[in-house]
Parts: sequence; structure tokens; C-alpha cells
Amino acid sequence: MRTKILFFLLLTSAPIILSGQKKITLEDLYAEYKFSARGLPGFHFQNDGRHYTLRRGNRILQYDLTTGEQTAVLFDVDELPEEAPLKRLQGYSFSADESKLLLWTERRSIYRHSWEAFFYVWDRTSKTLTPVFPEARVRLATFSPQADKVAFVFLNNLYALDLETMDYRVITNDGKANEIINGATDWVYEEEFSFARAYEWAPDGEKIAFYRFDEREVPQFTMLNYTGELYPEPVTFKYPKVGQPNSKVSIHIYHFDNGQTGSVRLENQLEYIPRIAWTQDPNLLCVFNMNRHQNRLELWLVDARSGKTRLLLEETNQWYIDIHDNLTFLKDGRHFLWTSEQDGWNHLYLYDLEGRLVRQVTQGEWELTAFYGVDEETGEAFIQAARPNELQRQVLAVNIHSGEERLLSPENGWNSAEFSSNFDYFVLNHRTLNTPPVYSVLERQGKTLRVIEDNAHVRRLQQEYEAQPVEFFTFSNPEGVRLNGYMIKPPDFDPSKQYPVFMYLYGGPGSQQVTDRMPGHYWWFQMLAQEGFIIACVDNRGTGGRGEAFKKMTYLQLGHYETLDQIAAARYLGSLPYTDPNRIGIFGWSYGGYMSSLCLLKGNDVFKAAIAVAPVTNWKWYDTIYTERFMRTEAENPDGYRNNSPVNFADRLRGNYLLVHGMSDDNVHFQNTVEMAEALIRANKQFDTYFYPNRNHGIYGNNARLHLFTKMTQFLRDKLMNDHRPVGE
Repeated sequence: MRTKILFFLLLTSAPIILSGQKKITLEDLYAEYKFSARGLPGFHFQNDGRHYTLRRGNRILQYDLTTGEQTAVLFDVDELPEEAPLKRLQGYSFSADESKLLLWTERRSIYRHSWEAFFYVWDRTSKTLTPVFPEARVRLATFSPQADKVAFVFLNNLYALDLETMDYRVITNDGKANEIINGATDWVYEEEFSFARAYEWAPDGEKIAFYRFDEREVPQFTMLNYTGELYPEPVTFKYPKVGQPNSKVSIHIYHFDNGQTGSVRLENQLEYIPRIAWTQDPNLLCVFNMNRHQNRLELWLVDARSGKTRLLLEETNQWYIDIHDNLTFLKDGRHFLWTSEQDGWNHLYLYDLEGRLVRQVTQGEWELTAFYGVDEETGEAFIQAARPNELQRQVLAVNIHSGEERLLSPENGWNSAEFSSNFDYFVLNHRTLNTPPVYSVLERQGKTLRVIEDNAHVRRLQQEYEAQPVEFFTFSNPEGVRLNGYMIKPPDFDPSKQYPVFMYLYGGPGSQQVTDRMPGHYWWFQMLAQEGFIIACVDNRGTGGRGEAFKKMTYLQLGHYETLDQIAAARYLGSLPYTDPNRIGIFGWSYGGYMSSLCLLKGNDVFKAAIAVAPVTNWKWYDTIYTERFMRTEAENPDGYRNNSPVNFADRLRGNYLLVHGMSDDNVHFQNTVEMAEALIRANKQFDTYFYPNRNHGIYGNNARLHLFTKMTQFLRDKLMNDHRPVGE
């Protein structure tokens, strides 16, 4: 009898692939990338508002917006002389007047977002190619507004090339690795304040404002790259962990007319300077000034000639303030636009240049989620909004004087846009939970002119492989808070059967996974659904789109409410008649890996398995800006750190745990996984682990992604699909 039962269980738990259904394979997904949707690489609107350009391989092509016809070839590597040094085009940008192109090739990554390359200037009139700095790769090259100079960063110093005389201007000379950086950010600013180019041209092109980072007191971190040589290669960089010293940051202004550099001195400089921006006045610079707790932000105006400063705007917050780029100084020289959460929802505000509020432009219980610009002739600002609900996005035009709105996106779903310089046209990116991106050209009033890219091949693949619909659901946690989720059921779903549940999450502050657009890992989830898994994802408290109070309620307790909500979600899913409550697993990457670890440990009576990729396992090992924004320091908040760090709960492990990390992860250090492994070993807990030498936070390159997803898939088959024992056994 026991043999018959075992045979029955093996039959019913084997991967379910219907005989007539075409099977999705891991090789299709992560070797061939067969299912990838297409975007618009190198897309640029041109100044005339009637054309746009795209990079197609080694060529830059011009198209008519309204007809889609190719109208010109602006650049072609193959038409260069054979001796020209540029052999492959990787990217480009225009000068402000479009007379020149800045081209780059042989790009090489530095950290996750920063890179260096060989840059060239292509003069469209003379048809000449000029190397910006032929001796070596440089960083962050940009044209001056007048296109007569190119600034760039080399070996932590800021330079400018005069394109008329071909002379180099050495703006700084004290740059030194792991000590002084000019014109570029340090690691933590790049990662957490989301910018790498730390200089800005004045509108007249006669001045450059730039950052100087003194990181000599910042503790350094060393990773090892294994290159096949006799000894590994150490990579050492400055990384301020929680409570440690940050770089000392200062702002300076270089004047091309006299070669002099002046320093910006604020009356009360705080810990961070997360942004600088020139006003319409070429002598007036705006400098952001923020305290280390990130709950106080000041905007200062600095006169580049006299050095005098005055406070323009100040905001404080009981939790923290998110930094953004939505500061626009209007051409009238008397007003600016700014977005803020000051009424509890992110909205657009109009101020005068004395810092007085003129009006709140948008309002209501919905979030402004992107600001695209303003047409000052019509008074219309163009925005993206989380409407008609937090799962969707609309593109709107709103009058900054009257507040009158126009809806520009014709269909519900997830809509985003890129506008032409005169706002007469825009490219709308529309997608839904079950449809890939469609890029269309629309005119100012919202009328669709044509489609640029419809990703029809993805729709065909959905039909060919019988992709299952992704469905929204909602439920309430034990505290009565409504939470959003999505679900994918197996093909030929039978509600009388019980299926294993595989949950995916991210869950970090302000993020959203449950939205009306195709989920991340969509095709892997479809493959798992083919094998008989139910896929589910839930956005916990602390996520975005639902106002400031919902997002910031996790303050000082990162991981606490999120874990409670994910455990509640698993209990809800396990209560459904067609799920097996003894076979629930969860997976996340980065913050999601942190969350999946906490869920398995604190929800050890609910979750049978968890996959954690590149997880934070103790907040004290992460960086200052991100962690202290939400948690303050460990000294200030010891309970928050102790109670919400997975490494402290290793003894609670009862289920199956797969711990994965890239050993050259400069963001969430491999240290997190090493320390987690040590805690599990001390607690005598068995676990699986995979590590990836020389891979960063993304774990890719040389088959790494295929290798990883092969392991994760087999882990799910072994630990969820084929194991029917109760949780904890």
C-alpha cells in the first residue's frame, strides 16, 4: 500500500507539461533571450519637434515622427576612413544646437551605474571626427551649452577641451584614487542619490559648478576578483557603512574667463548636497543642503560672482525626504516648479523666486510619479500620475496656473512618455499586466499618429506558448489593511487540485511590483506555471503609489511590517482551496532577498522554502545614505537593527534555504551572505548556497544568469513541487 501511495505522489508531483503545449526552456530565457521585448535604443527627439533619431548598430538614423520614414543617416561608422579609431558605436548624444554629436565606444563599467569610455566629437557640418581624449578612457563627457567645449573626468580630475583651439583646460589637479574626486560622485552618492556626473555647465557655458568629494576618512572595502592569475586581484574602494564617516563634500565654481575657481560656502552646510542646478540666470546656482537624517532639506541660491547665498526653500519631514530631479526654474526668471509630499501625497507646486508658495498645482489622494517638463507658452506641465488607482499610470497635461487637466494617455494600464522639445509630440509607452510595451507617437492633444514598436513578436510568443493570464487580487491583512497582489495559475487549472505556491517579492520603500504592467521574470514565471506552480506576488506596507503615510510607516523598522504582510499573504494564499499550504515558497533579490530570508525565518510555520539572491542580512553592513534614511544609525536604533536583521534569526530556520550572492557585489557586499552562512553554521542549520565569482549585484555574464536560474528552478522542483511533507519537517 505504501508503495502505491508513493507512486501516486510521484506522478502527481512531477512537473506538469501538457502534451499539446509548447514548453518554455531556461535556454530560451537566459541563453537566447528569445522572449525579450524590444525598446527604442538610442532614442532622441530632435529640436525641430518633427524628427527623432535611433541608433541602429553602428549608425544613427533620423526618422519623421508622423510618417515613420527614414529621412537621413546622421552618422555611420562604416563611412569613416579606414584609419579612424572609432570602430564600433555604443552610444551618442547631441549638442544643444545639434551641430555636433558626442559618440562613445569601448565602454567599461566602474560600479553598477558608472562607466568610462573613449569619446569622440562628430561635427555634422565639417564631417570631422575628433577624439576627446585619445590617450585613455574618460568619464561623464558632455558638451557645453554652446557646443564649443567638452568637459570630462579623468583620474578623478575635471577637464575641458576647447573644440576651437583643441587646448585642454585643467580645472582641477588634486584628484587621487580613494582620496579626492572632482566632477564625479563617490560610490554612495552614485548608488543612493542616483547620479554620477557631479558637475553642471552654467547656461552661458562660461562656468562649471562641480562637486569635490574628500573621501580620505571614509573606511574602505576590498573585494577580490579571481582572474586566473597566481593571486586574486583586490579591488578597494571607499564605502561608508552605517554610522561611519561620509565623504566631505564641497561645491566649487570654475570661471573660464579668468581660470579662477571659487568655493560655495553655505551659512550652515549639512551632511549631504544631493543636487545642484543652475537657474535661468547664468550667475545663480541652486544648491541642495540636507542633514544626515535626511528629514530636512534646504535649497540655497548662490551668486557665482559674489559668493553671496540666500535660502530659497526649506522642507522638514517627520520621517524622511526623498530626493528627486523635479526642480524647474521657469524662463520668466521669477518662478520655479517643485514636487513635494508635504500634503501627504506627492504633488506639483509653483513657487516664486523668493520662496513663496504661489499655488499647489496638483492635489488629491493620488501620487505624481514622474515630471516630464513644462511648456511655458501654454502653461501646461506634463506629468505621470498613479491614476485611476495605484496599480496604473496616466500621462496628463496640467495647467500650472489653473490646475486644469487633460488626459493624454488614451488607454488604462501603465503609461509613460517622452516629449519633444516643443511638446507638440510625444512617444507613449503603453503596457498592461498581460501585454508587452507598445511605443506610439501622439500629438499634443493625445491623438495617436502611428506605432513605432508594438512588440508583436512577444504577443505571438504568448499565443504560441499559451501564456497564462496574470490576474490581480486583493486581500486584507489581520490589521484590516488592503494589499494588492497578482497571480498566475497553471495551464488547464483545476480548482479541485492543490498546487504549490511560489511567491515573488521586492517590498522595499516606495517600490511597486504589483502594477498593471508585465511582471519582472514574467516568462520564467510562465515556465514555472507550465510545471504546475501557482505564482503570486504581493506588495506589502511600505511600498509606493499609495501616499506618504503608507510608504513611510516602516520607518525605523525596515522589514517588520513587510514581513508580517508577506506572512499574512502566504496564509491567505494557503487558505485557498486550490493551493497546498504545505508547499509555499518565496523568492527575492536584493531587498527582496532580505525579505525572503526574514519570511522563511520568522514565518517558519508558513514558508517551506526561500531563495535569497544578494540579500542584506544585517542593516549595519549596508551604506549610510540608504540605511540611515529609513533606520537612522544602529546606535540610535538598536532594537530596529536587532529585530529586523535575518542574521539574528538563523536558529529559526526550519525550511529549505537557498542563499546566492555575487562575490564582486559592490552594492550589497558578499559579506552579508558570508555572515549569514556563519550564523546558520553556528546554529547547525543546513542550507544551500551558490556564489558567483567576479559578478556584481546583477549576477550576469558568461552564462551566470542561465546557471543561476537553472539552480533556482531545480531547487523549487525539489523543495516545493516534489516534497509534500508538512512545513518544518
